[in-house]
Amino acid sequence: MALFGKDEAKKELGLLTPEDIRRLPRHVGIIMDGNGRWAVRRGMPRSFGHKAGVEALRAIIRRSSDLGIEALTIYAFSTENWSRSVEEVSALMGLLLEYFTKELDELHREHVCIRIIGDISGMPKGLERQQAALYAAMDRTRENTGLKLNIALNYGSQQEIVRAAQNLARRAAAGELAPEQITREMFAGELYTAGLPDVDFLIRTSGELRLSNFLLYQCAYAEFYKTDILWPDFDRNAYDEALLTYTKRERRFGGVK
Repeated sequence: MALFGKDEAKKELGLLTPEDIRRLPRHVGIIMDGNGRWAVRRGMPRSFGHKAGVEALRAIIRRSSDLGIEALTIYAFSTENWSRSVEEVSALMGLLLEYFTKELDELHREHVCIRIIGDISGMPKGLERQQAALYAAMDRTRENTGLKLNIALNYGSQQEIVRAAQNLARRAAAGELAPEQITREMFAGELYTAGLPDVDFLIRTSGELRLSNFLLYQCAYAEFYKTDILWPDFDRNAYDEALLTYTKRERRFGGVK
């Protein structure tokens, strides 16, 4: 299944009007939740749900690109997910390698710029092929000017914030800057998402109401959207419906309008 169908018109409106498209978020974050439950309800192993979740992801990446959304950040694997069963983690890592092996050429042709946010170097031994595929994807697409696709892998937002503070502390200790010179922009520049706008719209599937250590700093003024749809069933229409709710919101950023 191709990510970008060549026989379909770019920026097909679907549920969105031209005015809606002008009001779309620059940066969308998605917590892709519910793969395991989706599989269990069908009497299948959890790995079956993760495979179906990859198919759903293809459609959302394509739709984001077609709509001209600047950045899409997806939560693929947290620092806490290593506590899952060996079988489930192995299946997830296998899908990761398969995804980049099969899709990288097309993502590159469509000018998608891939960034892995998280501690790639801290992945356990035995995942060298996955690490190499991740670095290769980033290197090959680094200069692309289309959708910025950020994949949070071995990622935890609290650790990301600590890492940023440590980097600035080292610079202060070396005499490069004084603590009072540290600005919000300087701190943001030490995050994995440096150079990207903050998250405008955060989607979480499967009905859960928590951030799960995802982009805590970047979501300071994000609009939140929760749906009971499990991730493998979150298709283009569901995405459009979510985006449509964003276009109707009035963002105040702490002020009064």
